[in-house]
Amino acid sequence: MKKGLWSIYSIIIVSMALLAGCGQGTGGSAAAVGADKPKEKITVNIGIQQSIWPILLAKEKGWFEEAYAKVGAEVKWVEFQSGAPYFEAIASDRLDFGRVGNAPVIVGQAAGVPFKEIAVGSVGKKGDAILVQKNSPIRTLQDLRGKKIAVAKGSSGYNLLYQALQQAGLKPTDVEIIQLQPDEAQPAFETGGVDAWSVWEPYVSTQTIKNGAVVLANGETLNSLNAGFHVVRTKFAEEHPELVEIYLKVNEQALRWQKEHPDDAVEVYAKAKKLDPAIIRAVIANTEPANLPITPEVIESQQKTADFLYQLGGIKKQIDVSQVVDNQYIEKILKE
Repeated sequence: MKKGLWSIYSIIIVSMALLAGCGQGTGGSAAAVGADKPKEKITVNIGIQQSIWPILLAKEKGWFEEAYAKVGAEVKWVEFQSGAPYFEAIASDRLDFGRVGNAPVIVGQAAGVPFKEIAVGSVGKKGDAILVQKNSPIRTLQDLRGKKIAVAKGSSGYNLLYQALQQAGLKPTDVEIIQLQPDEAQPAFETGGVDAWSVWEPYVSTQTIKNGAVVLANGETLNSLNAGFHVVRTKFAEEHPELVEIYLKVNEQALRWQKEHPDDAVEVYAKAKKLDPAIIRAVIANTEPANLPITPEVIESQQKTADFLYQLGGIKKQIDVSQVVDNQYIEKILKE
């Protein structure tokens, strides 16, 4: 267990050391270089995964580009397979914003990556799940003993898997954990290369609806709240607080539009991801996007997860998760 989780921490530390020397921020580099020289155009780097969230809706609608263009900034989209790589990019000033799950922010904080959580991006208990094939003999968590399980290291799925193993009375050495990103894990799961897959939406609904996969466990069955967060690079927020507000305003715009136009939102997502509308509807039903202040309840849940990872050796030091919480921007824009 400790070896597997320790690798997450080590990867981020090594990445920070390597990338800090060669990476230069595009967001922060836009400050004026002198009174006699023109300002460089600010580039806002926004991270995005394969997930179905209002941030994708806003991307497809061009709302971020439109809002930032009004203040002379441009948008660059940076794609990731999972949450952990976001923090490598933040550490090297290559990423300014993104929405990630609960475990990546904890590992990032423990590694000393300079970021802030600026809003809760999602709540709910069905967004992550451990899947098995429809004809699999695996029907309980105890049945995972001796089986191969695919998961992306440092992801919310990774945290869910270890919680499930603990509740089932299994040790990580009782199973074979195969660390794969979603684009690698999906074919492995579908062809039987692995026996189970711990992952998030839209992969959960894609597999259950398209291929008849079975949800072996999720946050609901494990009674685990796996919140997601909007994060910002600390220096970028300090230099451009008004651009942080714009990011959250556009997210709020997209969230409200999705709630007011559910059928249209399904159409946008289905076209963007080339997925069956039925899958999109299932994803939306299983997830609950948000754009809210980070509450004491969410902080308490995060602290329990951080303590859990520390006990397992997944992070090197104990952390106070409230230290990266910054609600000033979301509270301001929601009042407005």
